[in-house]
Formats: sequence, structure tokens, C-alpha cells
Amino acid sequence: MDLKPYIRQIPGFPKRGIVFYDVAPLLACADAWQVALGRLARQLFPHAPDVLVGIESRGFLLAAPLALKLGCGLVMVRKPGKLPGPCLGHDYALEYGTDRLEIQQGLLAPGQRVAVVDDVLATGGTLAAACALVRRAALRSQRRPH
Repeated sequence: MDLKPYIRQIPGFPKRGIVFYDVAPLLACADAWQVALGRLARQLFPHAPDVLVGIESRGFLLAAPLALKLGCGLVMVRKPGKLPGPCLGHDYALEYGTDRLEIQQGLLAPGQRVAVVDDVLATGGTLAAACALVRRAALRSQRRPH
């Protein structure tokens, strides 16, 4: 199944000069959604992740069902003030401004195999920030790998 028709391109969103790739049509079609999840799971399976880290917010939509399919845990990376308890944060630059991500402390451990999941890769800034945050969280954690 060709999934490209289910990913809508929206020029000028969230601001002029940016083309937003909207996965809402893919999520709305049960067949396309099943095919997409199956393909993603097949790509991740050989890496045997212990945990998937989903990036707010559409990354959660992919990471949660993938974690179930792969039999691994799920940790969320969110915008500031959205997670309870002690969190680590990371500030980073985007192609259209700056932002900050946070992760709860104590959910990742050194040595765990982690795959970071989001819906779209633009410049890679958000993904790079999430990866830096995951590394810091694992190093600061007192938990032992499962």
C-alpha cells in the first residue's frame, strides 16, 4: 500500500516558508494506519528496544501502539510543565524559534536500548534535543536496566 496519499502537505503552517506534513488522514484510515504501524514495527524490531521515547504530541500517537507491538516500555518527552515530579529539561533551536523539552527523571537507565519516535523530521532539531535529553536522563538515573 502506498502511504504517500495519506500524508497531506500543508504549505505555510505553522508559518510562512514551512511545509507541514499532516498525518491526520493516515490516522483516520484504519488500513493505512495498520500498514504504517506494521512497517515501523518491522524497522524497529531488529534493534530490540527496551523503551520507546515518544516526542510530544504526535510522536505519542506512533510510540504508544509501537511499544505495544514491540513489547517494550514507553516514556514521554513533553513541553515544559506537562509532566509531574522531577524532570530534566533541554532548550534547543527550531527552524522557526526556540523550544524546550522535558523528561521525567528515573524512567530510563544506563544500558537500556532506546528508540526515539516522532511523526515528522524537519531539521532534526527536536529529535536531536530529545536524544540529548534521553542520554542525560539515562546517565542521571539510579534505576537498573530491566
